[in-house]
Amino acid sequence: MSQSTRSDSVATAARDHWEVLGLAAGADAASIKRAFRQQARRWHPDLNGNDPVAEARFKRVNEAYAVLSDPIRRRAWEAGEGQDSAGLDNDPFASGFPHFEDYLAQLFGQERRSARSWDDEPEQEHPPEAGSVATAPASPPPVMAATDEETLVSLTPEQALSGQRLELELRDGTVVEVWSPPLAGDGWRLRLAGVAAGGADHFLQLRVRTEEGLRIDGLRVLYQLELHPADAALGCQVVVPTLEGPVRLRVPPGSSSGRLLRLRQRGLSQGEQRGDQLVEVRIVVPATPTDAEEALFRRLRELDREQNGASSEA
Repeated sequence: MSQSTRSDSVATAARDHWEVLGLAAGADAASIKRAFRQQARRWHPDLNGNDPVAEARFKRVNEAYAVLSDPIRRRAWEAGEGQDSAGLDNDPFASGFPHFEDYLAQLFGQERRSARSWDDEPEQEHPPEAGSVATAPASPPPVMAATDEETLVSLTPEQALSGQRLELELRDGTVVEVWSPPLAGDGWRLRLAGVAAGGADHFLQLRVRTEEGLRIDGLRVLYQLELHPADAALGCQVVVPTLEGPVRLRVPPGSSSGRLLRLRQRGLSQGEQRGDQLVEVRIVVPATPTDAEEALFRRLRELDREQNGASSEA
């Protein structure tokens, strides 16, 4: 084989490992590890039970990482010095595939170990010499607790209305693509089953609010109106924000906390449908009332007790 032919062959082989991990040649160690986590999760046989090619691709991903993450083996491989020991001819999965999380813990916890087995180290063929210290067998990989994870995602009213493509990077480097459902609302939680570490769920909590404090719920718009007790008791006119700008709203006398006031046709629209805006009354008392306010509140309490007492006697 000529020198140019050999170099072309080596370059082609080098590109194969990079391509398996989805990387450009020469990527740094952190990128190699992150890409390996993503591809290993993607093709692990336990996670792809219905894919007949997953097993072969998972082995190829393992081979690519074993070569590219080891400087000595990588240099030898790029130089074209024969089949690397991490190749499929020396199959580390001949006896089966470990659980995905155990697999990562074993690999990243003890990266200098041979890839030939995922069991404990074999027993020593010969007893230690006199005066030497025997090495304890490797500890089994730790048990991975399945803990649910949650991410807060902010959407504009328009994105919530039509649905939005979201990209989420998990703690192990896996990137998950998901679409929010149309007509989503503030406070919705989307469940991504089994994608977190240990097979746990990952939740996306949607936040759909405007700077003015408007909350979106499908086509409806929700707004919380804070009122002084006097305004709620006597009634008043207030200015509230809407998606189309501020409007005046009349608050009827005797409005208690939790009362809903409707602004018709002030919500989002889809086709011929348009939602309303609901304004919820919330009575807020002064945190530090003045002497005059405190005296008034005491008098109101006395009047209330007198009235209730007269009603019970009657």
